[in-house]
Amino acid sequence: MAPPPRQSAWRMVEGGLELRVKAQPRARRPGLQGLVPGADGPRIKVAVNEAPEDGRANRAICALLAEALEVPPSRAEVTQGATSRDKTVVIGGNAAVLVAKVAAILA
Repeated sequence: MAPPPRQSAWRMVEGGLELRVKAQPRARRPGLQGLVPGADGPRIKVAVNEAPEDGRANRAICALLAEALEVPPSRAEVTQGATSRDKTVVIGGNAAVLVAKVAAILA
């Protein structure tokens, strides 16, 4: 039996914030493009110019999220879905502050 869908595209984890992301590589306009529905709950759509080759798109997604959340790029890491468009990215830092920033960006 599949777990129930999550109600949010992010959640607090020890040491930071876990974001569920829908990647769009080779996009014309990079950036955060709001929430999109997924089979297992909402995801944050992230568009990047880079191709999904040799991890370039993953690095661009991490850099884009880190910049938007005002943390160093080294604090963002793809933890699941490295070869998929559906990814999980963990951002290190104060989870409460990061949640507030994500909510403000996506509002």
